[in-house]
Amino acid sequence: MVYLVGAGPGDPGLLTVRGRDLLNGCDAIATDALANPAIVASARLANPGVEIHDVGKRGGSTESTSQDDINALLVRLGREGKRVVRLKGGDPLMFGRGSEEAQALYAAGVRFEMIPGVTSGVAAPAYAGIPVTHRGVATSVTFVTGHEDPTKAGTGTDWAALARTGGTIVLYMGVKTLPSIAGALMAGGMLPDTAAAAVQWGTYTRQRTIVATVSTLADAITHAGLGAPVITVIGNVVALRDEIAWFDRRPLFGRRVVVTRASAQASG
Repeated sequence: MVYLVGAGPGDPGLLTVRGRDLLNGCDAIATDALANPAIVASARLANPGVEIHDVGKRGGSTESTSQDDINALLVRLGREGKRVVRLKGGDPLMFGRGSEEAQALYAAGVRFEMIPGVTSGVAAPAYAGIPVTHRGVATSVTFVTGHEDPTKAGTGTDWAALARTGGTIVLYMGVKTLPSIAGALMAGGMLPDTAAAAVQWGTYTRQRTIVATVSTLADAITHAGLGAPVITVIGNVVALRDEIAWFDRRPLFGRRVVVTRASAQASG
């Protein structure tokens, strides 16, 4: 049996109870690059004999594992009768190719289950104090990828249509393509001063948030040196951050704390 488990956006506390139970009782874990290593480390402590397979993709790096190889690994482990957790950052079905892995398992006759996770497109903005909807401000939200299948002839997204909705746009994997996306949105009628934000490492203690406008955000990201993983939010809801930001206002946010004690109290 293979379990396609969403690891959540990063904060280990956002891993579902079902996901944690499966990790603590499985035979093998095939982990994604965006799954917090602390989650895997915790599973290893609870389940010392578990096999760990690092199959993350890393932005075209030679260290990345191809999707075909990932599918083959899951099929092999499943056919061996093992309880396998395929741990994927965020939610397996939100731009995570979880459905492709499910198709491969189905074709091979391997049983599987899907365990949804908290997607970064909602969690990262929430931790930045940005709701993706808000009464009287945004009654709709569109989740869209900025990194489409490179083998496609053209984009499958009608940016002009999205510009006309007036709702929130949440962009995954869009740092490199943001200049062209912003240009397409403005060409479609979006006002250049529409609020926009980028959240890097959302829900982690190293989270960083940049607020600008749709016309200036790409330059602001470059100036701040932000790189993947980044969630981009475009829409009037971004202005609510001034009132309801909470995570980065906590005491000691972004600082590393060292706790000292007497040598006699140290273990090992």
